[in-house]
Amino acid sequence: MQHAINPWASAQTTDYQRIFSEFGIEPIEPLVERLPKVPPFIERGIVIGHRGYEQIVEAMQQRRRFYVMTGFMPSGHPHLGHLMVMREVVWHVEQGALGYIAIADREAHAVRGISWEDCARYGREYLECLYALGFRGTTYYQSRNNRLKDLAFEAAIKVNFSDLSAIYGFGLDTSLAHAMSVITQVADILFPQLDAGPGPTVVPVGVDQDPHLRLTRDVAFKLRMFTVEDRGEYISVRSKNAPPLALKDIACRFSRAKRYEGHVDLYGEDIRKVQDVVREVEICHGGTGFYTPSSTYHTFMPGLQGGKMSSSVPASLFSFDEAEAAVKKKVMSAITGGRTTLEEQKKMGGEPERCAIFQLNLFHMLPDDAALAELRKACLAGEVVCGRCKKETAERVANFLKEFREKRSAVAHEVGP
Repeated sequence: MQHAINPWASAQTTDYQRIFSEFGIEPIEPLVERLPKVPPFIERGIVIGHRGYEQIVEAMQQRRRFYVMTGFMPSGHPHLGHLMVMREVVWHVEQGALGYIAIADREAHAVRGISWEDCARYGREYLECLYALGFRGTTYYQSRNNRLKDLAFEAAIKVNFSDLSAIYGFGLDTSLAHAMSVITQVADILFPQLDAGPGPTVVPVGVDQDPHLRLTRDVAFKLRMFTVEDRGEYISVRSKNAPPLALKDIACRFSRAKRYEGHVDLYGEDIRKVQDVVREVEICHGGTGFYTPSSTYHTFMPGLQGGKMSSSVPASLFSFDEAEAAVKKKVMSAITGGRTTLEEQKKMGGEPERCAIFQLNLFHMLPDDAALAELRKACLAGEVVCGRCKKETAERVANFLKEFREKRSAVAHEVGP
């Protein structure tokens, strides 16, 4: 029996193997050698799973158009926990993706009760951070995007409350606004294809956000007029809800086509060509031609006090605008993988995989792979004490925040009202 994942919960499971097995998420490792360039977050085992990422890899290899999109709920100041997704988005843009960012103010207002004014203020901060990291692309607020709202309405036709109950665990006490915010997120994921034409789309997320991807993939399939099936000897194009003229149109575009009631069988054709023609026909007849969206999944960076990083536990993270002294105090107070005594540390070595400080360096603060490997080796050998490691990490954090704030100031003018 599947268990619902709650994307809004403050505590999330880190049993990735169970989640992957239960919900059909694939490991990303088999695709790594096909990437034109392997990003640090994959090399370091931070991004570990995917759905449908093969089509993104192919788009990179063939230099075809593809999109990267994600959203941020402006329920508070951007903080350390958001940095990984931001960097994943920027990396995909650097590989040629057209970038899309949604500020999920409808979700923040419906689920967290954040005022519209605060949504706008926090949203600006998120966009400043993204631009400072190198993002370039399309950004919008859910509440201000009328085309998005229309798409959400069309998507809602394909979803009923039993779907939402099965995927999210919604019950009789779930507000309609909460359900509407979910449908808006479905539209967010599909919006790049509405805006710039059908194309592969990747959404980098944590595992806790997978319910949105599962629902959107289902909706994208339901919005298509046809299915295309490779049956070996021939390719079958089968109508789901297509107008008769659309089916006739497909048959007319291929020389070796056999038309039947409800489907067309094509002989001697390339599957990719057929898929492209079917999308073109769908659009000509008022359809969407949407590609099923892809996703990547990263592990959760542990909080500075252990457990999940959460805004509800201020000591577990730091925001990008916190005072330097406050950030330093949090880093110096973080849970480590060190032993009880210095003698035990030197004799048994530390446990970097259990150390919030080492994970902070792994995820963000030590980009040099050789230096990271040396730190891990010294920790395991008991050659470095936790106090020294914390102090050095605190200095890296201070330098990062100083440079990041300067970059944010330099790009603030690029963020709209």
